[in-house]
Amino acid sequence: MIRASVPCYSWTVPVSIRLNDPTAVRDLFDRAAEALRSSPYRRGSAVNLPGRGRLLVTGDLHDNPEHLRKIVRLAGLGESDDHHVILHEIIHGEVLVNGVDLSHRMLARVAQLVVDHPRQVHVLPGNHELAQMTGRRVSKGAGDDVALFNGGLQFAFGDAWEGVSEAIARFIRAMPLAARSESGLFCAHSLPAPRMLDAFDPGILDRELTDRDYRPPDGSAYLLVWGRGWGEREVNVLAAEWNTVLFCLGHERADNGILMRGPRAIILNSDHEMATVVPLDLADLPSAEGAMHMAVRLGGVGDVPPTSDPR
Repeated sequence: MIRASVPCYSWTVPVSIRLNDPTAVRDLFDRAAEALRSSPYRRGSAVNLPGRGRLLVTGDLHDNPEHLRKIVRLAGLGESDDHHVILHEIIHGEVLVNGVDLSHRMLARVAQLVVDHPRQVHVLPGNHELAQMTGRRVSKGAGDDVALFNGGLQFAFGDAWEGVSEAIARFIRAMPLAARSESGLFCAHSLPAPRMLDAFDPGILDRELTDRDYRPPDGSAYLLVWGRGWGEREVNVLAAEWNTVLFCLGHERADNGILMRGPRAIILNSDHEMATVVPLDLADLPSAEGAMHMAVRLGGVGDVPPTSDPR
């Protein structure tokens, strides 16, 4: 059962981002990268949350600013320091402007949220972020998303676009691969594909990442965010390795906004018309079935006014 209405929390998306100023945008991404790396919850390449507090788990966003506004409203970051939110797969949307992708603006808004709430906003890389960082072609059907994104940077910043691109790459590289909790939650973009599980290093979460980790076909960071087709075998192996009760993932299409993959794993989408999120009590984690009953559809959340910086 998916709820159709939810409490309304205060809206805290920043209103002062200078999205047309390349120097300001570069500085914003670098400050956000430093905030991710210096988080008190950061250990190696993972965020390790306490076994208490409230966490709003989301799925792929793909440049949907309306849903981002609703997510931040639901997260209630200003209500308590124990309120957290997971964000991932931010860039490469389906809406082009003048034939280019301007989803760097969505990523900048997320970077500002990290700067404003460094202990509470946890941004994980999706395969589209890694593709953008490494220049590896990826497509949702409208062409090369990396090239379209770079075209958007050139459209917005002219000759200064490469400096902004480099700052974005630093921000993506600073993102933790996963967020987990003392109570047994694990959030990431995906899990390794079955045939690549033996090549995956589960100890990657306890160490810093290297360039090798990001490279296909068997870099462990690459395997974690690009993996498809995983099932209960992979979940059970990694649950034993990481002491996990509930996996919250994305990457795959969930037509209803959420789907259950066995008793320990759910997949969320937060970008399309059935976009869904799940609020969790970190001290009392549900099963995957229980999480399905706790899901919130963003279509049932009241409209949130846009920020003053035009999209």
